[in-house]
Amino acid sequence: MHDTTRRSFLFGTGGLALTALAGCTTTPRETAQASRPVADPFYAEIYGPKPDEQFPLPAIPYEKIDPRFYRQMVSNPTGERPGTIVVDTANHFLYLTYEGNQAMRYGVGLGRAGFEWSGRGVIQYKRQWPRWTPPDEMIGRQPELAPYSAANGGMAPGLNNPLGARALYIFKDGRDTIYRLHGSPEWWTIGKSVSSGCVRLMNQDIVDLYNRVPDGTPIVVMAGAPASQNVAMAPGFEPM
Repeated sequence: MHDTTRRSFLFGTGGLALTALAGCTTTPRETAQASRPVADPFYAEIYGPKPDEQFPLPAIPYEKIDPRFYRQMVSNPTGERPGTIVVDTANHFLYLTYEGNQAMRYGVGLGRAGFEWSGRGVIQYKRQWPRWTPPDEMIGRQPELAPYSAANGGMAPGLNNPLGARALYIFKDGRDTIYRLHGSPEWWTIGKSVSSGCVRLMNQDIVDLYNRVPDGTPIVVMAGAPASQNVAMAPGFEPM
Protein backbone atom coordinates (compact mmCIF):
# COMPACT_ATOMS: atom_id res chain seq x y z
CA MET A 1 0.00 0.00 0.00
CA HIS A 2 1.36 3.43 -0.93
CA ASP A 3 2.71 5.22 2.16
CA THR A 4 0.47 8.27 1.67
CA THR A 5 -2.64 6.11 1.31
CA ARG A 6 -1.63 3.99 4.27
CA ARG A 7 -1.13 7.10 6.39
CA SER A 8 -4.57 8.46 5.49
CA PHE A 9 -6.22 5.12 6.34
CA LEU A 10 -4.51 4.72 9.71
CA PHE A 11 -4.89 8.33 10.79
CA GLY A 12 -8.38 8.86 9.37
CA THR A 13 -7.23 12.16 7.88
CA GLY A 14 -9.10 14.31 5.42
CA GLY A 15 -12.56 13.43 6.73
CA LEU A 16 -12.29 9.84 5.52
CA ALA A 17 -15.78 8.66 4.62
CA LEU A 18 -16.98 5.09 4.85
CA THR A 19 -17.26 4.96 1.05
CA ALA A 20 -13.78 6.39 0.43
CA LEU A 21 -12.19 2.96 -0.08
CA ALA A 22 -14.61 1.77 -2.77
CA GLY A 23 -12.26 2.67 -5.60
CA CYS A 24 -9.05 1.58 -3.92
CA THR A 25 -7.14 -0.82 -6.15
CA THR A 26 -4.18 -1.45 -3.88
CA THR A 27 -3.79 -4.65 -1.88
CA PRO A 28 -5.26 -4.34 1.64
CA ARG A 29 -2.79 -4.38 4.48
CA GLU A 30 -3.13 -7.91 5.85
CA THR A 31 -3.02 -9.02 9.44
CA ALA A 32 0.05 -9.63 11.59
CA GLN A 33 2.90 -10.14 9.19
CA ALA A 34 5.60 -11.75 11.27
CA SER A 35 8.34 -10.45 8.94
CA ARG A 36 7.34 -6.80 9.40
CA PRO A 37 9.82 -4.94 11.62
CA VAL A 38 8.40 -3.84 14.96
CA ALA A 39 10.21 -0.49 14.70
CA ASP A 40 7.85 1.29 12.32
CA PRO A 41 7.80 5.09 11.92
CA PHE A 42 4.07 5.05 11.10
CA TYR A 43 3.20 3.29 14.34
CA ALA A 44 5.68 5.42 16.27
CA GLU A 45 3.62 8.41 15.10
CA ILE A 46 0.20 6.78 15.51
CA TYR A 47 0.95 5.69 19.06
CA GLY A 48 3.04 8.74 19.92
CA PRO A 49 2.00 11.45 22.39
CA LYS A 50 -1.12 13.55 21.76
CA PRO A 51 -0.33 16.86 23.47
CA ASP A 52 -3.41 18.64 22.09
CA GLU A 53 -5.88 16.49 24.03
CA GLN A 54 -7.76 17.98 27.01
CA PHE A 55 -5.54 15.71 29.10
CA PRO A 56 -2.36 15.20 27.02
CA LEU A 57 -1.87 11.54 26.21
CA PRO A 58 1.57 10.00 26.68
CA ALA A 59 3.16 7.84 24.02
CA ILE A 60 2.35 4.13 24.05
CA PRO A 61 5.35 1.76 23.97
CA TYR A 62 3.89 -0.04 20.98
CA GLU A 63 7.02 -2.15 20.52
CA LYS A 64 5.99 -4.10 23.62
CA ILE A 65 2.60 -5.02 22.11
CA ASP A 66 1.99 -7.92 19.72
CA PRO A 67 1.91 -6.25 16.25
CA ARG A 68 -1.32 -8.03 15.31
CA PHE A 69 -3.09 -5.75 17.79
CA TYR A 70 -1.88 -2.56 16.10
CA ARG A 71 -4.41 -0.47 14.20
CA GLN A 72 -4.32 -1.70 10.61
CA MET A 73 -6.40 -2.02 7.46
CA VAL A 74 -7.22 -5.67 6.66
CA SER A 75 -9.53 -7.68 4.46
CA ASN A 76 -13.00 -7.67 6.01
CA PRO A 77 -13.66 -11.10 7.57
CA THR A 78 -17.03 -10.20 9.10
CA GLY A 79 -19.47 -10.20 6.21
CA GLU A 80 -21.09 -7.07 7.66
CA ARG A 81 -22.02 -4.09 5.51
CA PRO A 82 -19.77 -1.01 5.40
CA GLY A 83 -20.06 1.31 8.38
CA THR A 84 -20.53 -1.44 10.99
CA ILE A 85 -18.49 -2.03 14.13
CA VAL A 86 -17.85 -5.70 14.86
CA VAL A 87 -16.33 -6.89 18.15
CA ASP A 88 -14.73 -10.33 17.85
CA THR A 89 -14.42 -11.28 21.51
CA ALA A 90 -12.83 -14.67 20.76
CA ASN A 91 -9.81 -13.06 19.09
CA HIS A 92 -9.70 -9.67 20.87
CA PHE A 93 -10.29 -7.64 17.72
CA LEU A 94 -12.63 -4.79 16.84
CA TYR A 95 -13.41 -4.13 13.17
CA LEU A 96 -14.87 -1.06 11.48
CA THR A 97 -16.03 -2.20 8.05
CA TYR A 98 -15.48 -0.23 4.84
CA GLU A 99 -16.35 -0.53 1.18
CA GLY A 100 -14.15 -2.71 -0.99
CA ASN A 101 -14.21 -5.66 1.44
CA GLN A 102 -11.89 -3.85 3.83
CA ALA A 103 -11.96 -3.10 7.53
CA MET A 104 -9.97 -1.11 10.04
CA ARG A 105 -8.94 -3.50 12.78
CA TYR A 106 -8.03 -2.57 16.35
CA GLY A 107 -6.79 -4.75 19.19
CA VAL A 108 -8.95 -4.77 22.31
CA GLY A 109 -8.82 -5.96 25.89
CA LEU A 110 -11.86 -7.59 27.45
CA GLY A 111 -13.21 -8.06 30.95
CA ARG A 112 -15.98 -10.23 32.33
CA ALA A 113 -18.57 -7.64 31.29
CA GLY A 114 -17.15 -7.81 27.78
CA PHE A 115 -18.38 -11.39 27.48
CA GLU A 116 -21.77 -10.86 29.12
CA TRP A 117 -23.57 -9.27 26.19
CA SER A 118 -23.57 -10.19 22.52
CA GLY A 119 -25.85 -9.34 19.63
CA ARG A 120 -26.72 -6.28 17.57
CA GLY A 121 -27.12 -2.73 18.77
CA VAL A 122 -26.13 0.83 17.92
CA ILE A 123 -23.71 3.41 19.23
CA GLN A 124 -26.35 5.63 20.82
CA TYR A 125 -23.91 8.38 21.70
CA LYS A 126 -20.22 9.12 22.28
CA ARG A 127 -18.34 11.12 24.89
CA GLN A 128 -14.93 12.74 24.97
CA TRP A 129 -13.13 12.33 28.28
CA PRO A 130 -16.20 10.83 29.99
CA ARG A 131 -16.95 10.61 33.67
CA TRP A 132 -16.94 7.10 35.15
CA THR A 133 -19.79 5.99 37.41
CA PRO A 134 -19.38 2.49 38.85
CA PRO A 135 -22.64 0.53 39.15
CA ASP A 136 -24.14 0.03 42.57
CA GLU A 137 -23.31 -3.68 42.35
CA MET A 138 -19.62 -2.86 41.96
CA ILE A 139 -19.71 -0.41 44.85
CA GLY A 140 -21.31 -3.16 46.94
CA ARG A 141 -18.27 -5.35 46.23
CA GLN A 142 -15.78 -2.50 46.51
CA PRO A 143 -17.04 0.08 49.04
CA GLU A 144 -13.92 2.19 48.43
CA LEU A 145 -15.51 3.21 45.12
CA ALA A 146 -18.44 4.93 46.87
CA PRO A 147 -16.97 8.42 46.27
CA TYR A 148 -17.49 7.80 42.53
CA SER A 149 -21.13 6.72 42.77
CA ALA A 150 -23.84 8.30 40.63
CA ALA A 151 -25.06 10.17 43.70
CA ASN A 152 -21.60 11.69 44.08
CA GLY A 153 -21.26 12.58 40.40
CA GLY A 154 -18.89 9.81 39.34
CA MET A 155 -15.15 10.06 38.75
CA ALA A 156 -13.94 13.18 36.96
CA PRO A 157 -12.33 12.67 33.53
CA GLY A 158 -8.59 12.41 33.33
CA LEU A 159 -5.67 10.12 32.62
CA ASN A 160 -6.55 7.85 35.55
CA ASN A 161 -10.23 7.55 34.68
CA PRO A 162 -10.99 3.91 33.72
CA LEU A 163 -12.99 4.99 30.64
CA GLY A 164 -9.98 6.74 29.18
CA ALA A 165 -10.06 9.42 26.50
CA ARG A 166 -13.34 8.41 24.83
CA ALA A 167 -16.34 6.16 25.39
CA LEU A 168 -18.96 4.84 22.96
CA TYR A 169 -22.24 3.75 24.56
CA ILE A 170 -24.12 0.76 23.15
CA PHE A 171 -27.93 0.58 23.15
CA LYS A 172 -30.26 -2.13 21.89
CA ASP A 173 -33.93 -1.47 21.13
CA GLY A 174 -33.59 1.95 22.74
CA ARG A 175 -32.21 0.62 26.01
CA ASP A 176 -28.73 0.93 27.48
CA THR A 177 -26.88 -2.39 27.41
CA ILE A 178 -24.36 -1.09 30.01
CA TYR A 179 -21.79 -2.22 27.43
CA ARG A 180 -19.10 0.28 26.42
CA LEU A 181 -16.24 0.70 24.01
CA HIS A 182 -13.73 2.87 25.84
CA GLY A 183 -10.13 3.90 26.12
CA SER A 184 -7.61 2.72 28.65
CA PRO A 185 -4.11 3.77 29.66
CA GLU A 186 -3.36 0.10 30.43
CA TRP A 187 -1.90 -0.75 27.03
CA TRP A 188 -0.50 -4.02 28.38
CA THR A 189 -4.05 -5.44 28.66
CA ILE A 190 -4.72 -5.21 24.91
CA GLY A 191 -5.19 -8.70 23.51
CA LYS A 192 -5.95 -10.07 26.96
CA SER A 193 -8.90 -10.61 29.26
CA VAL A 194 -8.72 -8.72 32.54
CA SER A 195 -10.49 -8.86 35.88
CA SER A 196 -13.49 -6.77 34.87
CA GLY A 197 -14.68 -4.15 32.41
CA CYS A 198 -16.14 -4.07 28.89
CA VAL A 199 -14.17 -3.49 25.66
CA ARG A 200 -11.05 -1.38 26.04
CA LEU A 201 -8.82 0.06 23.34
CA MET A 202 -5.57 1.94 23.63
CA ASN A 203 -6.38 5.61 24.12
CA GLN A 204 -4.88 6.56 20.76
CA ASP A 205 -7.07 3.93 19.09
CA ILE A 206 -10.33 4.90 20.80
CA VAL A 207 -9.70 8.52 19.75
CA ASP A 208 -9.27 7.33 16.17
CA LEU A 209 -12.43 5.18 16.29
CA TYR A 210 -14.41 8.02 17.89
CA ASN A 211 -13.47 10.26 14.97
CA ARG A 212 -14.51 7.69 12.37
CA VAL A 213 -18.02 6.75 13.52
CA PRO A 214 -21.18 8.84 14.06
CA ASP A 215 -23.95 8.34 16.59
CA GLY A 216 -26.26 5.59 15.40
CA THR A 217 -23.46 3.41 14.01
CA PRO A 218 -24.56 -0.25 14.04
CA ILE A 219 -22.51 -2.62 16.15
CA VAL A 220 -22.34 -6.40 16.31
CA VAL A 221 -20.76 -8.13 19.31
CA MET A 222 -19.83 -11.74 18.64
CA ALA A 223 -19.86 -14.19 21.53
CA GLY A 224 -16.48 -15.64 22.41
CA ALA A 225 -14.58 -17.62 24.99
CA PRO A 226 -15.17 -16.78 28.67
CA ALA A 227 -12.76 -14.31 30.22
CA SER A 228 -11.62 -16.89 32.77
CA GLN A 229 -9.63 -18.64 30.01
CA ASN A 230 -7.23 -15.73 29.68
CA VAL A 231 -7.12 -13.57 32.77
CA ALA A 232 -4.54 -10.83 33.27
CA MET A 233 -5.07 -8.91 36.46
CA ALA A 234 -4.60 -5.20 35.91
CA PRO A 235 -3.91 -2.60 38.60
CA GLY A 236 -6.24 0.24 39.44
CA PHE A 237 -9.96 0.72 39.01
CA GLU A 238 -11.75 -1.27 36.36
CA PRO A 239 -14.75 0.11 34.41
CA MET A 240 -18.02 -1.72 33.99
